[in-house]
Amino acid sequence: MGSGEKSVKGFLLHGKKQGVPKGFLAIKVGQGEEDQQRFVVPVIYFNHPLFMQLLKEAEEEYGFDQKGTITIPCHVEEFRNIRGLIDREKSLHHGGCFGF
Repeated sequence: MGSGEKSVKGFLLHGKKQGVPKGFLAIKVGQGEEDQQRFVVPVIYFNHPLFMQLLKEAEEEYGFDQKGTITIPCHVEEFRNIRGLIDREKSLHHGGCFGF
């Protein structure tokens, strides 16, 4: 891989995008080009089984070597629901009621 390229779960990422904090990645979510929305998600999502399933669907749809931002081929509302599940699960494991 050349300068500025990284690999995340088999996907080749080209360069670094402006406005994305360290520890996060920008992705596109949506079925059609005009229905896509950009999301910035923590890289820790990429290890979660629900998110890994979305990546598998992206691989099946587009292959591993997507140019630019990773595109997840699901409806935006479905992605928001999955993101909510992941966030709730992470908050239960990292704090719960007592904050530790």
